[in-house]
Amino acid sequence: MTNKTCPIREFRTGQEVEGVFVLVQARQAASRNGPYWDLRLQDATGQIEAKIWSPLSSEYTDLKAEQVVRAKGQVRTFREQQQLVLSELTHLQEGDFDWSDLLPSSDPPPQELLQELQGLCRRELAHPGWKKLCRDVLGDKHTRERLLAAPAAKAIHHAYRGGLLEHTLNVARTCLALCDQRPDLDREILLVGAVVHDLGKAWELHYGVAPEYTDSGRLLGHIFLGLQVLEPIMSRIQELDSELLLHLRHLILSHHGEFEYGSPKRPKTKEAFVLHFADNLDAKLNTVDAALEGREEDDPWSAYQRSLERKVYRASSTGDSDKGRDSSSKSASKRCLLPLKE
Repeated sequence: MTNKTCPIREFRTGQEVEGVFVLVQARQAASRNGPYWDLRLQDATGQIEAKIWSPLSSEYTDLKAEQVVRAKGQVRTFREQQQLVLSELTHLQEGDFDWSDLLPSSDPPPQELLQELQGLCRRELAHPGWKKLCRDVLGDKHTRERLLAAPAAKAIHHAYRGGLLEHTLNVARTCLALCDQRPDLDREILLVGAVVHDLGKAWELHYGVAPEYTDSGRLLGHIFLGLQVLEPIMSRIQELDSELLLHLRHLILSHHGEFEYGSPKRPKTKEAFVLHFADNLDAKLNTVDAALEGREEDDPWSAYQRSLERKVYRASSTGDSDKGRDSSSKSASKRCLLPLKE
């Protein structure tokens, strides 16, 4: 069994690296210096563009997406993005690598996220109908298998194994935190809405080397697919009256917020607004985290993020500003909180 000597997440410009990767993209192109291979490599920690320049490129004739390779090269920067210029590449056979090293996954692992989500429902839900709904959804073997593997999106946010569970748990926690500030909100239906709002993504997206839409995902979308899964479950639960089910359906149908973002309906209850913004907030923060991940320490700006229509900045934290200050200066700052008069 081969072992990676350096994961993509730890690549630094100028570094000579070696590792085991799966090819996400492999295409031939031409430059003034001759033909070359334009590649995208992936391991469990991320992806990176890679090049095999001429004349070395002529030694490789059958590179294809989803092949697993051991590669060696130097990390460089091109147009503000890291790029690996390869000096060596060899194909690996099944059994010479572990797929868990190559497919990005949530941290904590998906199984732990599912257990935490189930525990949150047991602790927070008192209504027997809501308890039964979440238990039936999260406890179904077929649904669990899909949830454990599902990403939350194809590319923009949480696009990795367990990403859907990570996103769902984050949205649920955000909704509960807002309920602590606003006791007038229906805490239980918001938690249930958070748990099932993106359920259809487990059927909309297939997760292999890279997330890809299923046929039903392309034709129907995750909002319809989620309701399709939920309807027979909801119809069996006698403890849920028609008004509660109507509200839950509205939460699911409106969680994208606006028509232009694929929402069949816009939010029309307080809980629907909360779920929409909690969903959007977690997606945006995950996108920012991914944009800043792997940046050089002396470069706080990300590359341009098309989905956000901007670059993002890694700001110094309050804790960082205290580094290097001795205890006496910290004590003095605590004693004098207002500017002195001259």
